Amino acid sequence: MTRNEAVNSAWCILQAAYPALPRRNDLSVEIADARAAQERGYYLPDEDERLREVYRRYLGARAGLWTMINGMRPHLKSEDLRFFGIAFCAASMLMRSAVFLLSIARNQPVVWKKLDEAEPRYGLARKSFTQIYSSLGSPKRILRYRMARRFYEIHRESIHESLKRGGLEEVIPWLEFEEPHFEIRKRSIWARIMTYRIHSLTRRSTSGYRKVMFHLFRLSGCAIADMKQPFVKLGQPEKRAHKGVQESVQCLLKPGDVLVTRHDDAMSNLFLPGFWPHAALYLGNNEEREALGLALVDDQNIRVLEAKKDGVKYRPLEETLRVDAFVVIRPRISRDHLKEALSRAMTHEGKLYDFVFDFRQSDRLVCTEVVYRAYHGVGPMHFELSKRSGHLALSAEDLLQQGLEKDLFEVVLCFGVGDQIIRHGKSAESRLRASLRKTV
Repeated sequence: MTRNEAVNSAWCILQAAYPALPRRNDLSVEIADARAAQERGYYLPDEDERLREVYRRYLGARAGLWTMINGMRPHLKSEDLRFFGIAFCAASMLMRSAVFLLSIARNQPVVWKKLDEAEPRYGLARKSFTQIYSSLGSPKRILRYRMARRFYEIHRESIHESLKRGGLEEVIPWLEFEEPHFEIRKRSIWARIMTYRIHSLTRRSTSGYRKVMFHLFRLSGCAIADMKQPFVKLGQPEKRAHKGVQESVQCLLKPGDVLVTRHDDAMSNLFLPGFWPHAALYLGNNEEREALGLALVDDQNIRVLEAKKDGVKYRPLEETLRVDAFVVIRPRISRDHLKEALSRAMTHEGKLYDFVFDFRQSDRLVCTEVVYRAYHGVGPMHFELSKRSGHLALSAEDLLQQGLEKDLFEVVLCFGVGDQIIRHGKSAESRLRASLRKTV
């Protein structure tokens, strides 16, 4: 990925995550719920759902933004201030929203206890909120963030100018919005530590940039480690669907196939129900798309339309299948209906990701929503949305369950369920049905 591609991808993630982060002005109901629950001594079911939704949205945005910051690591030596501007904006948003959540819960034990409860629907263990509190109060992380903040203050004009030149002037108001929220106290040991660090940072701008970016990466890396499942893949190769598996599968795929995938250690597994968390839509190559009368794509490597944290984009198949397990299902519809569905799906390319998971709005989409908006209402295809955390949605597990129950899809193949063999037809379907009964 080039520098410009990496910057644009990070900006898309930042735009998508921003609405999901909690802000005081938007949470008057939840704040009132917290006060009522504290007085009462417990949460009512509807209050519980609203609190869980805010927390889920925060955790999803948190994971996405820290992953985005960590993904800039290959460009550390580029000395491109656009990277710092976006990374620091994300870190500041996360710090502010975390402090806000903590301020609600700190003096209200009932709220804290509720957020620390295990929540099987999102795969959250007990005391997840306490872990966030400990993370936020870590002296090392506070120091790293303060170094980044001070670097921003010293080089503010240069950072803003770099963002303007790079076509990212929209980031500047967001940075300016964060400025009043910076922690400004400089007392005790922190003042003595920062005096030397700031001197070191300001002696040489290039050296300072690299040091402060490195600390932002370390900050994000620690945050990611808190949320991942670190021992799931111990002793295993990076991804089980290696290049040989991908090449074996590619010749079997047809336009319209749905690829449902899983990373064993992905943070998204924490927030989505079941074994299968993610889905993408296979479009085929340009020759296959042309034969269907679909729009062509300039890049010959494009095979897939997929919504990830950087938005709804055309992607090469090897990117989509760089996973640990996947299943391929094929819609049972006519050629004309297939053309209609794929044409409809391609109109959503370029939209932002929806960290709120609200299927009622179509300006931002999650992965399964691309499939849902492509196929729902086309020929016999019809899906029932389920209410999850106060919103109607279709999870990847729901898509598979309904696809099998209503006979909407044929199971073509699967890989990585119980073994590392590519299974076809009835054997693949049997493995898929078994996986849908798993709880992870």
